[in-house]
Amino acid sequence: MSRIDINKTYKLFIGGAFPRSESGRVYEIKGNNKKFIANPALASRKDLRDAVVAAKAAHSGWANATAFNRGQILYRVAEIMQGRSDQFIDEICALEGVTTKVAKVQVEEAIDTWVWYSGWCDKLSSVSGSLNQVSGPFYNFTTPEALGVVAIFAENKPSLLGVVRTLAPVIASGNSAVLIASESYPLPAITLSEVLATSDLPGGVVNILTGKIAELAPWVGSHMEIDGVDVAGLSKKQEEELKLVGADNLKRIFRFSPTNHPERILSFMEQKTVWHPIGL
Repeated sequence: MSRIDINKTYKLFIGGAFPRSESGRVYEIKGNNKKFIANPALASRKDLRDAVVAAKAAHSGWANATAFNRGQILYRVAEIMQGRSDQFIDEICALEGVTTKVAKVQVEEAIDTWVWYSGWCDKLSSVSGSLNQVSGPFYNFTTPEALGVVAIFAENKPSLLGVVRTLAPVIASGNSAVLIASESYPLPAITLSEVLATSDLPGGVVNILTGKIAELAPWVGSHMEIDGVDVAGLSKKQEEELKLVGADNLKRIFRFSPTNHPERILSFMEQKTVWHPIGL
């Protein structure tokens, strides 16, 4: 007797939970062979607001965690991804139409990226901080601190690695994130949300939305509680439009080269300088 396949229901990831879009909308995803794969949730403006509220609430606790602890958690994400490699490989093959060998290389690079950024967590102060020479009976220290809530438009391809190399540096420094998955290739981002939910990452530190980029981008730009944006997945025109609406709260908006680099961490950090009198 044949059985009926249990098709997965793809949801959003907000505040450590998996809600449906408040609008109840979905959209269709097809694989490289044009065959139907899934109906991910179509996030609305309200879903974006909910994600930012969750990210804002989680930011303080995550930013105040020790850098060593953040590094441990990022490493734990890599461990769990390793155990789900086959699922990621299957999704990449279906979406991108690549061979299993090519997909496996992408998954391994994504795992290695988590490990790479986990090692940077407790080294940022040494690389970017300083003891400043000042005239007077004072110690003067400069140390990097997390910026706040950062929105990320994930790259389209590579579908998994493009998500990880934008997300990992943002949270390595103590920022919380709202990631808008690739519109055409969202499944690896959704599966990654399940990895994050079962890791030690506090709920709300990472929130993942699926949906139409053109619909969400203007609200990301105008939202006053979003402090920075990685525009990797936006077109040049969309980037310029976001910069215009994001000028009101002086958002930090960046587009990076598709490589791993500590500058991707430090770009979403602020430098805090402290003066301390020298005791007698």
